[in-house]
Amino acid sequence: MAELQVEIVAADHFVWSGPAKLVKARSVDGEIGVLPGHVPMLSVLAAGDLEIEPISESRFSVQIDGGFFSVDSDRVVIVADNAVLNNAA
Repeated sequence: MAELQVEIVAADHFVWSGPAKLVKARSVDGEIGVLPGHVPMLSVLAAGDLEIEPISESRFSVQIDGGFFSVDSDRVVIVADNAVLNNAA
């Protein structure tokens, strides 16, 4: 099974990393949904919730205050201005 390697960091702290099936976020241009095999991209994120569906955990969300979203070779890196891990979504 293909998977994404996801890393989420805030300006001043580590938030989460691990394998995932799906990452959803809101960019300044609209909503982004990323599955394994997604084309490379770089986007500016709007404030809101990221939604992560890990391989072996329950789906959860992360509240962010904007930042950047990068996808390349099934690796997703999210650098947020500020980020707070929420309970299961």
